[in-house]
Amino acid sequence: MTAIDVAERQEILRTIRDFVDKDVLPNVSRYDEADEFPYPLVETMRELGLFGTTIPEEYGGLGLDLTTYALIVKELSRGWISLSGVINTHFIASFMIKTFGTEEQKDELLPAMARGDVRCAFSMTEPHAGSDVQAIRTRAVRDGEDYVVTGQKMWVTNGLRAGLVMLLAVTDPDATPRHSGMTAFIVRKDPEDADLPGLTIPPPLRKLGYKGVESTELVFDGFRVPAANVLGGESRVQVRPHLAADLEHVLEPRGGEQDDARATPLEERVRRHRRAVVQADAAHAAEQRHDPLVYRPRGVARRGADLQRPQAAADDRHQVGERASGVDPNEGQESDFVPEPADDFVSVFASALPESDLALPSDLLSEEPEPPLVSSFLPLPPPLPLRA
Repeated sequence: MTAIDVAERQEILRTIRDFVDKDVLPNVSRYDEADEFPYPLVETMRELGLFGTTIPEEYGGLGLDLTTYALIVKELSRGWISLSGVINTHFIASFMIKTFGTEEQKDELLPAMARGDVRCAFSMTEPHAGSDVQAIRTRAVRDGEDYVVTGQKMWVTNGLRAGLVMLLAVTDPDATPRHSGMTAFIVRKDPEDADLPGLTIPPPLRKLGYKGVESTELVFDGFRVPAANVLGGESRVQVRPHLAADLEHVLEPRGGEQDDARATPLEERVRRHRRAVVQADAAHAAEQRHDPLVYRPRGVARRGADLQRPQAAADDRHQVGERASGVDPNEGQESDFVPEPADDFVSVFASALPESDLALPSDLLSEEPEPPLVSSFLPLPPPLPLRA
């Protein structure tokens, strides 16, 4: 990706802004209320080259940097958030192929993706597994020259209209750690065909918002994917040693001063952030154990039970007062909170990018320790007085 000067970036954004003002805003209400896919708007986005924003110029894309892409998405979202959904999964797919794909996969797919002739989706989430990626169950089993895929995916943006889906599946269920037994596949399919051999796409999920762009299930039952469509080639099946090594290199504790000296500023920042998040989670959990009326992101069921027991809620408030006076009412009691490790996706993503693409501001590379990220919640405003 090529960094551009400020004047060129502003000219690009001005073009997107004009498109939003002239074409999107006058029509967004109609599309959103009808939950209708905006074919004319997507065609204009294709003509503007937006589907190839970050695809290198050698493959027919614009080759722009991530900052410019983010600003383009921001401008599109100003008009209608659903337009960003149309291109974001396409961006994810193009990034995966240009970063990890074989030369044959890049040559075959990226030019058509840059033109918008092929639009893409990204499929990782399952009904029981959202951000817990290691819990996915969709299986891909080798059978001759193909892999046979069986399983169910959920919340796939552009799942129906995409002609290409980046699919994550389990190829070695006994692998330890479990993520080392997962493989990414390039799934080719007919756009807008909901009934394919081995693949059924149920009607789009009904949503309160984010209309116009479909979110679907993908139900695989013996769907065949050529072995040549393994992202990066079959050497990437099951175990990807270079990715596992990168992850361990960034996140595992160092063994001594010599190892610490080899750490890059980005690696140190990832480690500091991970430690801060774990500390903040533990501190926040301690507060949650005392006040049942505080939002509990990891204790919704327990919060509901507390609200059904007014006396228990009063006891918890009493404990808060005791803690404020220096008495720990839970001293000696075992906590039911287990801190979860911070997500590692950002470090894996960063490790795959050339250093020039990161373009981190100097303050992010500071060696100074960062303060812990402690969650805070604003108190509820006092109730309005009733009028006589």
